Amino acid sequence: MELVLRDISHDYGATQVLRDISLTIGAGEIVCVVGPSGCGKSTLLRFIGGLERPDRGEVLMSGEAPAGCLNPLTYIFQDFALLPWRSVAGNVSLVLEDRDLGAARMREIVDDVLARTKLSDFRSAWPRQLSGGMKQRVAIARALSVSPAVMLMDEPLSALDAQTRELLMDDLVELSSRERFSACYVTHNLAEAVRLGHRIVVLSRRPGRIREIVAIDMPLAERAAHMAELERVQRDVWLIMRDEAQQADRELAGVD
Repeated sequence: MELVLRDISHDYGATQVLRDISLTIGAGEIVCVVGPSGCGKSTLLRFIGGLERPDRGEVLMSGEAPAGCLNPLTYIFQDFALLPWRSVAGNVSLVLEDRDLGAARMREIVDDVLARTKLSDFRSAWPRQLSGGMKQRVAIARALSVSPAVMLMDEPLSALDAQTRELLMDDLVELSSRERFSACYVTHNLAEAVRLGHRIVVLSRRPGRIREIVAIDMPLAERAAHMAELERVQRDVWLIMRDEAQQADRELAGVD
């Protein structure tokens, strides 16, 4: 299934936020969206997920949903969004409880995604007992439980320390290599973008427009062995956005 954005534009009052965003996310593709602070990255993700509607343009789903898809789009948030009074398994099963699945099928799905995300031994643990990386892994397992067509990932690793972020990137690469999920991944971190993105969409400063789309023609599983090449791509992406990023920071700080 493809996700198609056509001519998305939006204003908040007198503030111009996004202009003429057109983009297609293909099946099995991770598209990372980067750009200066305040350029509308998270706003764009909310439009894709249907949390808000843009002033102009549309978001379309094209093609067949994955087998067993219970929800075409699902979010993974920066702050994990786990319920502290529910166990790991309980947090994962939460998104299944309004489905007519039956107890046996629900447990089968939960067992499967916990195994795929290496959480089987932690199914009875409480969120307070987990590290930040483990909490985010629970959030990923919860998203996978509905077999989404596209995962919407809003700065999912930004709340984690550097070591945990690297480990979770490895987990996402391994997961993608096994089952090729689709994602729109918003991030400020260019190292994450070049490690995880099949394509990197670079937005301009506000109002956000697509300045450039950088394709990385290298399988995710091979990238850890080619860090010099990834660093070159990262530098190229930074050069595309550097001047506007600096100007955006000045504008947000109220400096002329």
